[in-house]
Amino acid sequence: MAFFYGHLFAAEPEIRAMFPVSMQAQQRRFYRALTADASRDYLESLGRAHRKYGVHAGHYPAMRAALLATCRRSGLGAAGEAAALAAFDRAAAIMAEAAEADALLAPAWWTAEVTGHELAAPDVAIVTLRPSPALAWVPGQHVAVTCPRWPRQWRRYSIANAPRADGTISLHVRAVPGGLVSPALVHHTRPGDTLVLGPAEGAMTVDAGSRRDVLCLAGGTGLAPLLAITEAVTAAAGPRAAGPARREVVVYHGARTADGLYGLPALRALAARYPGLKVIAATSADRVPHAVHAAIPDIARRALLRDRDIYVSGPDAMIIATVRALLDAGADPRQLRYDLPG
Repeated sequence: MAFFYGHLFAAEPEIRAMFPVSMQAQQRRFYRALTADASRDYLESLGRAHRKYGVHAGHYPAMRAALLATCRRSGLGAAGEAAALAAFDRAAAIMAEAAEADALLAPAWWTAEVTGHELAAPDVAIVTLRPSPALAWVPGQHVAVTCPRWPRQWRRYSIANAPRADGTISLHVRAVPGGLVSPALVHHTRPGDTLVLGPAEGAMTVDAGSRRDVLCLAGGTGLAPLLAITEAVTAAAGPRAAGPARREVVVYHGARTADGLYGLPALRALAARYPGLKVIAATSADRVPHAVHAAIPDIARRALLRDRDIYVSGPDAMIIATVRALLDAGADPRQLRYDLPG
């Protein structure tokens, strides 16, 4: 993959400006697109996502030539070259078609004015944005974000609210030690600044038609999409809903330490308006008053699962461990929702 991109950038230098300085993630995505397990859905999402980089169908021939050179350098032989090019042609056709269809519906990217910036914890900021033009999205989805300090470095952040009349969205951002974009958003971004957003993506969306009770299991800033889903569910039911109309919503807000429970004020404000909402704090390292001392996967093994829509969000490792625990405990896979964008 390193040779492939080196050959591509040497042949077409203007393409280099479309990509970030670090190419590791991009190399992994392209390799996956060429493998047999790359689904049509994945390739279509990749084609739509590449629009924000400025990629269009005219760039694919140069990429095909670079792939052919890579195959020959690797000594794959005629059969290997043919297989690699066939995989590329399939992926390129699906990606280009998806990008072309998406261009009829939405811009490639949005500018967004920062209208609010609140430090909810020493390393967590709630950043409120007003996208222009209006951004279409569903509670539970995420957007890619880049900032002036690190252009072309895109990071995914979940939208933390249900749709608002003013069109603004809020993101929960934790400053990752040694990171680029997240420390800039947490420590160096102010109201009036402008960020750039990609389209809303993600499969862990609220099931608006369901009448089942809801269980949300959030780790860290994985609370953001579950907060949006909770807002949407409670708003749809109405504050005075009772009996069958009231869906019970249980939200576990998990963190390692007390500082990580930054979302409790917002959750408790929602619970005050919606009696069917139960908020339970959990910490895995600290022992905190009024909080369960356990990790989210351990909580999942003991939670009431029957006939509930279950949403899981947090770091990838936590999601994987929690989903395994839920399935072992008898959760219905059809009612289990989570997102692993990586």
